[in-house]
Amino acid sequence: MPSLRDIRKRIVSVRNTQQITKAMKMVAAAKLRRSQEAMMHARPYAEMIEQVLSRVAVRADEAAHPLLQRRPVRRVGLVLMTSDRGLCGAFNSNVIRRAQRFLYENADTYERIQLSTIGRRGYDFFRKRNVETRKNYPGVFEDLSFDKAKTIAEELAAAYLDDELDAVFLLYNRFASAISQVPTLVQLLPINANAGSEEEGAQLIDFLYEPSREAVLDHLLPRHLAMQVWRALLESVASEHGARMAAMDAATKNSSELIDRLLLDYNRARQAYITKELSEIVSGAEALK
Repeated sequence: MPSLRDIRKRIVSVRNTQQITKAMKMVAAAKLRRSQEAMMHARPYAEMIEQVLSRVAVRADEAAHPLLQRRPVRRVGLVLMTSDRGLCGAFNSNVIRRAQRFLYENADTYERIQLSTIGRRGYDFFRKRNVETRKNYPGVFEDLSFDKAKTIAEELAAAYLDDELDAVFLLYNRFASAISQVPTLVQLLPINANAGSEEEGAQLIDFLYEPSREAVLDHLLPRHLAMQVWRALLESVASEHGARMAAMDAATKNSSELIDRLLLDYNRARQAYITKELSEIVSGAEALK
């Protein structure tokens, strides 16, 4: 059995850890509130631009814009979005497992799957397993901004237009609640013109375009692509803070239970020590009679 001093040291250590987890939970809760507000503000715009795009693009054929054109899919790009830091429960492991499953299930479907990573955790995971990555986007979550999402979207669009990739998928954690994050796989390129369209299959009456349909699509499609990346970044950040808050709350509760068990062990050891001392005193007194 450990000595009383060892048990006391462990109790102090667990209490110090508990203070850290409490502080991390409060910080994560504050960041979650801000990131959730930003995510909720971005959702309506992303949904509306998707509806506008679908109404315009469904009236055009694939030749109207290069980002709408579909071709035989041989080379696929998978963009994996994880966090830069840990201590957030299963946030990273869930989305990484989903990426591994995508690579395994589609290994024979496509000629080549190229992995790109946003976030250090995903990059480190696949680098240690000698999985080749097409591109890593470092420092995206440091001072997150729409310009960074736009830069990523422009790079992916350029790779698609240059025939480097035939399709691009984005994998990220969608925010469902503070304790629930859903790994979500979406296709970024080619852009699905019918996604979210309520007019598919109906008789379509074309719009009048100013200055032209091509100019409208040239402006709308890149913005739609950048907005989808921006929305995924905001969803991932909110999911990370929610997962970290839940993980730190669970760690705090577990540390409380561990302290209770250690205090019980300490009291038992102290009682045994006192009983042993009393027995020795009584034995010594009896020996002197």
